[in-house]
Amino acid sequence: MGTPESAESFHARIVAAADAEGRLPVATDQMAGWDIYPFELDGLRLKPVQPLGDAEWPRHGDDPRECACTGEKDDARLVWSNERWRLGHVVSTGLPLMMTLDPVAHHDLNDLPDDLAGEMGRLMVAICDAMEQVPSIGRAHVQKIGDGAAHLHVWFIGRPARTTQFLGSPLLDWEESFPRVPDPVLRDNAGLVAATLVDRVGGQAGPFAG
Repeated sequence: MGTPESAESFHARIVAAADAEGRLPVATDQMAGWDIYPFELDGLRLKPVQPLGDAEWPRHGDDPRECACTGEKDDARLVWSNERWRLGHVVSTGLPLMMTLDPVAHHDLNDLPDDLAGEMGRLMVAICDAMEQVPSIGRAHVQKIGDGAAHLHVWFIGRPARTTQFLGSPLLDWEESFPRVPDPVLRDNAGLVAATLVDRVGGQAGPFAG
């Protein structure tokens, strides 16, 4: 087995593929060529490739003492919880539901204990099943990024039902331009999810599911 590639080598390969302005060509045979791609290609271009950073981007909560999980919790957007997990809804969205599942204790995905990892898998299955029972949701998407916050948060995103133009990963590009869903509608949708979770895995519904 050889030596894993360095960040410098990876970045150099990207820079070598860019033009004189440092711009990569838009890969029209990839996502940009899909029927579901939300942008017109005429005039579309990528930003110039930036130099490699000196270190990774600092995240909120890299120091556990400064993580939001150590302070007083705001339960106003809480959909469901048990002793180890919290499912909360985002403040504003154009989708039927957009929620995050977080462990109560301070962990990221790479240091999640085995017992919590196993429980997270079961919860992810239950949450997706519950979301897809909401009439306005055609599919539940699951996403984990983690570049903004060090505390593990797994996204659950409800793709509107029968909206074939909004399939796949471009959904979040569309979402930013959708009209905001009224809170009472989101609460009703969240209520169905919470009730389904309580019945299937226990725990309790949160204030936002009322």
